[in-house]
Parts: sequence; C-alpha cells; structure tokens
Amino acid sequence: MADYRTTIGNVEIASLSDGRLRFAPSDFFPDIEAQQWDAYRSDLSPKGDLLMNMGCFLLRSDGKTVLVDTGLGLKSYDLDTLETGLLHDEFRAKCINPDDVDMVMITHLHRDHVGWNFTPDGDGWRPTFPNAKYYVPETDWRIFTRRAGMERFSYIKEQVLPLEALGLLELMDGEQVLTSELTAIPTPGHTPGHTSLLISSGGEKAIIVGDASHVPAQAQETHWSPRADSKPDVSAETRKKLMDRIEADNAVLVSGHYPAPGYGRLVRLEGRRYWKALD
Repeated sequence: MADYRTTIGNVEIASLSDGRLRFAPSDFFPDIEAQQWDAYRSDLSPKGDLLMNMGCFLLRSDGKTVLVDTGLGLKSYDLDTLETGLLHDEFRAKCINPDDVDMVMITHLHRDHVGWNFTPDGDGWRPTFPNAKYYVPETDWRIFTRRAGMERFSYIKEQVLPLEALGLLELMDGEQVLTSELTAIPTPGHTPGHTSLLISSGGEKAIIVGDASHVPAQAQETHWSPRADSKPDVSAETRKKLMDRIEADNAVLVSGHYPAPGYGRLVRLEGRRYWKALD
C-alpha cells in the first residue's frame, strides 16, 4: 500500500482507518444496473462486493492537529463490517496521542463518521479527544439531534449530543476557516449539512470529500447517487461541481471510503475521468 502520509504544501496528512464496510453494489446503488459496473470492475472485490475503507485523516496545519471524522467505533450497528474499532490501534501504532488533537471536524453525522467521538468509560463515556473542539455542520446538528430518540439514531445520544453539554461543540454554518490552510466547505446532498475540507498551502490543493463520493467510479459517473444520499439530485449536482473543481485545480482528491490510504488525482483517459491513486 502507498504511504499513509502525504503533504499538501506545508500541511501534513496521515490516513488512518477504523475498519472496512461491505455492501452489495445493487443495495448501495439501487438505481445502477449490474452491467454499468463493467467499466469499473476495479472498484469491486473479486466476489463483486463494494469494500469500503472507513478512513479518517489527521492533519497538522499552523501548529494545530486536526482530525477529520472518527469512524464507526466499537459497535457495528446494522452495517456489514469486515472489521471496526481500529482507530485507537491506529493512533498507538503511529505514535499519535489523542490528547494532542486540537480540532475534530465531522463531515456529517452518519454513524460511521462519529463513532470515536466518545470512548466507553465504566458506565459512561468520555471524550476520546479531550482537548479538542468538535466542529459539526449546524444543519446536520439540527436534523440529527431531533432524531436521537429513534432506535436507528441511538448513536446520536452516545456520540453526538454530549458534545454540547461538555462545551466541546462548535457549529459550522457555511464555510468555516479552521486554520489559514484549512477551510470547511458545504457539499450538501448526502446529508443536508454535509461538509468537505479544502486544503490550500504552498500553491498546492487537496479536498477531503467525505461522503460526497463513495467510490472512484463517481469521478466520472457523478450522477450515481447511493441509497444513503438524503437528496440524490442535490448530491449529484454537488458531486459534479466538486469533481470539476478538483480536476480544474489539479487538486488531490482525498477520500475515506476509496481504497486506503485514499489519496489520488483525477486523470483523463479516452474522454473519461478516473481517480488514480498517488504512487
């Protein structure tokens, strides 16, 4: 596998994984016929499944340590996980101290992006990153916290709501500058408040796309919207604009669900646009 670290200008990025998810393509993309995958067989496992990394990214910028998303955590809920709960081990293996994290940016409030906000501690929970402020899209906060009483959204009670009571919550409304090199940018559609992260440093750019794109095929097939997108038409429009922007800027496309470590550029081949992993 390629190095889990890369740099964009002066920004250091480390790719971390909390595990992997497995989906049948027909379940994840119910509107896409099987033959439409023929041009993208490399996105599928030998058995024809979609195997998605649950990637998180640790960035160092302007003297700050910023974590993007916190994985699924210790519970698999109703998801088909090959493994989960690996983020703590990743921190230890890479000699990263959770206490050193200054900011946690959450791209959106789905369960596989907030699972290590808190860590079990006896009968309760404690913040996994105790010295960090957690930056959460305000639109998602309003919508998802209203659903906390529903069984499907029980994780909101454990991993999201306590942020406010502990004074750890920062709500993002529109673009949010995190450091002089990092700017959170709205990319709605997957969830109403979904947010990506623009990295701009030393004349280089990258965008951590979150769930604005789940598989490399969507670099070309921007109209492919998965079942989980709350507003498929909006997500398709957002995805096209995002891919066009990344291509025009020759930016690195960074994805937690693409094959780890998730760094790549958009290239053209015979009139089609592909994501090519960095060497």
